[in-house]
Amino acid sequence: MKGKNTAFVGEFSTFSGYFCGMEMIVGHKKLEQLVESVFIAMGCLPEQARTATEVLVAADLRGIDSHGVARLSGCVRLWEVGRVQAQPLINLVHETPSTAVVDGGSGLGLVVAPHAMQIAIEKAKLVGTGWVSVKNSNHFGIAAYHAMMALPHDMIGIVMTNASALVAPTFSAERLLGTNPICVAIPAGEEPAFVGDMATTTAANGKLEILQRKQEAAPIGWIQDEQGEATTDAHALKKGGALLPLGSDRTHGSHKGYALGAIVDIFSAVLSGANYGPWVPPFPAYVPMPENQPGQGIGHFFGAMRIDAFRTTEDFKSNMDNWIRRFRHSRPIDPAQPVLIPGDPERETHARRLQDGIPLMDGVWDDLLAVAEKFSIKI
Repeated sequence: MKGKNTAFVGEFSTFSGYFCGMEMIVGHKKLEQLVESVFIAMGCLPEQARTATEVLVAADLRGIDSHGVARLSGCVRLWEVGRVQAQPLINLVHETPSTAVVDGGSGLGLVVAPHAMQIAIEKAKLVGTGWVSVKNSNHFGIAAYHAMMALPHDMIGIVMTNASALVAPTFSAERLLGTNPICVAIPAGEEPAFVGDMATTTAANGKLEILQRKQEAAPIGWIQDEQGEATTDAHALKKGGALLPLGSDRTHGSHKGYALGAIVDIFSAVLSGANYGPWVPPFPAYVPMPENQPGQGIGHFFGAMRIDAFRTTEDFKSNMDNWIRRFRHSRPIDPAQPVLIPGDPERETHARRLQDGIPLMDGVWDDLLAVAEKFSIKI
């Protein structure tokens, strides 16, 4: 095993959790202990292990279970085959006062991305805005974690990343784009921040993976089969099918989702020198790497915009509060379902799971147990 630390032994004598139906409920602190111990066992520096852990568990706390600790075993497998470096050399390879390109050194995107976002924030402090494109990285968890780093600085955070090709452009039977998410985090005053975090597909691949674990069908409009026909088979990707862009089909605007995904790919990878389109490295370690790759690793893009570079922060936040309140109190179609502000569901889930614990499906819990056993971490 590349870089294996066979001497590491961890133990959680006070580990606690309980089963609820087909799920294991685990307190976030205990989950963080386990995940951090795994990253340290891989050889990550303690500070970077802590950062990677925060990013993963943040996804579970916000209810984005597909991008949380369910990804830990995949990270370990990428490290085992040498595609992830536990202690990456993260380099600033080009910069201007407001821009930079970062080489992630094949590190965990969970570590590379916060580093790059901090550079964007520091540049924004100096000149009003900061923009950083990243190459040679890996999966970085949820985009919201990185975008929200800007909020305490009274800045707007903008984050994008490309991903391996699972998505067919409109009219195509070929997979050429990733789910390529975009997140924009905007501070408010008395109201909670606006946090719009979305894939540029009708559904993220992680949601499809959850359906696979539950052995459930996919809604029509999520995926197409190998011939380009709509299907509800949640396993269609394994049979040559593809995810669909936001909008599902041309009649419902899939060309717009296709364009958004393409923009993310270009900003994240063509701009930085990372791989793009069908050449982006796959997350599963067992999937062969694409041939004739034009760049290095996965690409990300980060932006930080200081509010007072445009107007006074006080006035902006006052108007954001007004904006949020007006939309939140929009007359609903169904009184039982009020209008939401982007970020509301995740914020509410975060508060609930901090108190009640994080539910993990049996398959995810079993994966965590297997990873703990691999590194002799006693639970």
